[in-house]
Amino acid sequence: MSETTDVFIDFLCPYAWRGVELAAVLREQGESFRLRHYSLVEGNHAANQKEHTWNLTDQPLDAPDGDGYMKHQTPSLRAFLAATAAARQGEEALWAFSLALFRLRHEQQRELDDAAMSDAAAQAGLDAARFEQDRQDEAGLRADLRAEQEASREIGVFGTPTYVLPGGEAAYYRFENLTRDPATAREWWNLYTTVLRSDPGVATIKRARNRPAQRM
Repeated sequence: MSETTDVFIDFLCPYAWRGVELAAVLREQGESFRLRHYSLVEGNHAANQKEHTWNLTDQPLDAPDGDGYMKHQTPSLRAFLAATAAARQGEEALWAFSLALFRLRHEQQRELDDAAMSDAAAQAGLDAARFEQDRQDEAGLRADLRAEQEASREIGVFGTPTYVLPGGEAAYYRFENLTRDPATAREWWNLYTTVLRSDPGVATIKRARNRPAQRM
């Protein structure tokens, strides 16, 4: 059995960003995580609520902005394809690129445009020429991304980040706070995995709207 935890992400999502930052800290402590892609645009598309008929990978990169959540269609597709291209330079390249792109989006409030893709690749130390060449293989990248979406549907992913533990336990974890502190990351991860593997099978913990968490 694999000892790797899969983590499904969408670059649009601040909770996924915080979850990836936590996973990155834990990787430095020897934990094994694999980045996977799940499209919130595809998952929340009206056409897919009863039967899955709409795929992000079928959409053009020059599609006009839509309304509501659909305004993120093209930026998210561009980010997914760029990350899939980065992955061709290896797992560490994918992690470095993903962290850089998340930080550009959620710390610097950058748009997920071509300039951000290039900046993330530079910050990640990717081979720039190879990255741009791989991005031109759009058909191959779309096929890889579509396989990721199919895998996420088999698991039942509906939000990001969703972790799939080595034993098969899977759940969405909404991080309201960011940490890059090793001790804190370990504490949070131990809490998360304990709840997920616990006998009661806790499915939902949602704080009351007017009762924010307070540390004693």
